[in-house]
Amino acid sequence: MSYPNSYYAATASDRASLPALAGVIEVDTCIIGGGYAGLSTALGLVERAHTDIAVIDAQGIGFGCSGRNGGFAFGGFSLHEHGLIKAVGAQKARELYGLTTEGIELIRQRINSYEIDCEAIWDGVLLCNWFKDEKIQNDHQTFMADSFGVELDYMSKDALREVVKSECYNGALVDKKAFHFHPLKYALGLTEEAHKGGAQIYANTPASRIKPDGPVKIVHTPNGVIRAKRLVICCGGYLEGLYKPLVRSSLPIATYVMATEPLGDRLDEAFTYRHAIYDTRFAFDYYRPMIDSRLMWGGRVSVNLNEPKDLDQLLYGDLMKVFPQLEGVKVDYAWQGLMSWSAHKMPQIGEERPGIWYAQAFGGHGVAATNIAGDLLAAAIAEGDTRYKMLADRFRLTSTFGPLGKIGAEATYQYYMLRDRMKE
Repeated sequence: MSYPNSYYAATASDRASLPALAGVIEVDTCIIGGGYAGLSTALGLVERAHTDIAVIDAQGIGFGCSGRNGGFAFGGFSLHEHGLIKAVGAQKARELYGLTTEGIELIRQRINSYEIDCEAIWDGVLLCNWFKDEKIQNDHQTFMADSFGVELDYMSKDALREVVKSECYNGALVDKKAFHFHPLKYALGLTEEAHKGGAQIYANTPASRIKPDGPVKIVHTPNGVIRAKRLVICCGGYLEGLYKPLVRSSLPIATYVMATEPLGDRLDEAFTYRHAIYDTRFAFDYYRPMIDSRLMWGGRVSVNLNEPKDLDQLLYGDLMKVFPQLEGVKVDYAWQGLMSWSAHKMPQIGEERPGIWYAQAFGGHGVAATNIAGDLLAAAIAEGDTRYKMLADRFRLTSTFGPLGKIGAEATYQYYMLRDRMKE
């Protein structure tokens, strides 16, 4: 199997050697996509005694964004909280946001109960104020408490400078319930537990063609066929042309991450907290310390899916703007991943037609949302639970208009970047 040249792939030495599918198998549920959404669905089904499952991935488990992301577990969706209230009203917005905090706790519970060794650091996440106006931060703290019941601790500019040694920030809010972890090791942990519970899991097994109609769904792969009562499609930004109703409703967007060399004591020149950190801009930087004293750094998005040749230097330049005192540190790894994005900026989960379930378009806030979305689908399939409709009924499959959608997404990104510069 082929993984990107990422820090996560290089340090997940216990990657399972999973077979490719060969021959014909019959199962109750076939899950296409071995990322968090697919794996959480699989494990959620196993936990509910629904074990006649096959999971297939075109590459390896966690090959996509689930094994490449920043490793932040915190609440919220790609749609900003104010936009969420505008879309569904205050009460439903609070309920939907609550799904993501439920997702955080689901990840925490699985890490602890299954003893998944994924380098979890429970110290919390800092939202650092990039702008000079402290009112932005204070208003957000009050808004999150009043509207969503989320308590964020205030950290003054002076207090923040003691632990995050950058001139770019003007105070912070601390989310103590959030945490960060090694995302690929977590995905592999979910895989191991689902497999122990009876799920069949296949790598290097792309779904080349689907026959979605009739009581038996048929998935063709290069060397095999799966016959299933139902399909769950969770391919994220790697859907390609597999299933047109889903392809029309999401755009793949590139995101970028790097990891420095081990910094040793030099890491203390930048910050002394073990918190993960992001900032209040629309196109924010996000970064965190890792257990071997490296600094993981992410930022930027693009509708151009070709990886920039100078990606390491682009991200290094962003690092220098925040921590110039780290000048000269070496970038050991730089990689991109593809997330999927919807026109309404919210996840899309549900049943497209009888027996065809899906979860996609989690945008840049997928860690908590993908895990809870998979569990909601598992509950729907195994128990007839209807909680998934909290999202499905309001945020449906909506066309992104193909190439025009890409132009719109890029224009939106540039608009918000310009707005951030004006606020500065």
